[in-house]
Amino acid sequence: MLSKDDVRYIGSLARIHLEENELDDLTRNLADILHYIEKLKTLDVKDIQPTSHVLPIKNVYREDKVLPSLPQEQALATAPNQHKGFFKVPQVIE
Repeated sequence: MLSKDDVRYIGSLARIHLEENELDDLTRNLADILHYIEKLKTLDVKDIQPTSHVLPIKNVYREDKVLPSLPQEQALATAPNQHKGFFKVPQVIE
């Protein structure tokens, strides 16, 4: 059985300050979660392959097509700062 002190301790490990009025609900919720995990432990999964995702994952690529790009002058038209045809931004690396 999970106690309020257990939940308070778990909260302190997570660096979460829990008010006294929150402890009842959180204790009940966490106990329900742990009860559900115990139910899952009873399942026979010896013939089930481990997976990281429920569905197979595959990358979907689109065909690369060369298309006209924005002219440099038009791209820089609204730039607050520019230098020699490039966007000028504040230095972020020393």
